Amino acid sequence: MSDDPLGAALGSKRIPTIGGHSDHDGCRAPRRIASDPLGTLNPSMPTRPARKSASPARLQRENAHDEIYEKIYVAILEHRLHPGTKLVEERLADIFNVSRARIREVLARLAHEQIVELYPQRGAYVAKPTIEQALDVFEARRLIEPAVMRRLIETLTPEKLAQLRRHQDLEADARRRDDKRAVIRLSGEFHSLAAELAGNTALARSMRELSVLTCLMIFLYDAPTSTSCRADEHSQIIDAVAKRDAARAERLMLEHLNHIEGSMKLETATEEADLEAIFRG
Repeated sequence: MSDDPLGAALGSKRIPTIGGHSDHDGCRAPRRIASDPLGTLNPSMPTRPARKSASPARLQRENAHDEIYEKIYVAILEHRLHPGTKLVEERLADIFNVSRARIREVLARLAHEQIVELYPQRGAYVAKPTIEQALDVFEARRLIEPAVMRRLIETLTPEKLAQLRRHQDLEADARRRDDKRAVIRLSGEFHSLAAELAGNTALARSMRELSVLTCLMIFLYDAPTSTSCRADEHSQIIDAVAKRDAARAERLMLEHLNHIEGSMKLETATEEADLEAIFRG
């Protein structure tokens, strides 16, 4: 085992503080793009002078922030950072070649999304959902994801369907290569992608958080990758979406969530432990 599990999980790749950004696997945080809707509707229409654009240094800091966030996010999603792992500020600052203040900003963002837990005087740790929290996550997903299916079908375009198909191909390729980390990540990202394509930013944000929490739970509660996210279930859901069969898409999604939850060992102890038998037996 490596003497530096945090560095090993993140690849110990530094993000430069000057110029450019580093490449990495996994999804990328959405960038904020400035727009001028009035000017777009009528280019000849005079508009107020645009606000001063962000300085290169500020854009660079924002890009570095997003890069660090995504690297930690994907490492958690792929089970390279396990539930309960301590995220040491000094070590992360050294790995990414940034200040501890920048790392604290990233950890606060991850904590806001419940992916990381912050403890006063103790530091930051990868979230370790309890059984009760796991059950809450699935309850929320059963409410949200049928709504995602309905809205996705209502707003479906050939381009959106093509994106789902491309993601399906990536999942199939990862399974052929037996790349378990990629399978876990892509399986979680399928649900986030569907919510994003549905066009509701609140749903998309919620699904991103719920998906990564589910990935943590799969590791924490011993769910085998092969049964927690079955190879054909996403394909069947996409086929129902393609046919605009909302009732079938919703039913398949709920069955899919039941299979994921059923693959986890979420049983709670129902009997009080017999301490005398344990220690005197």
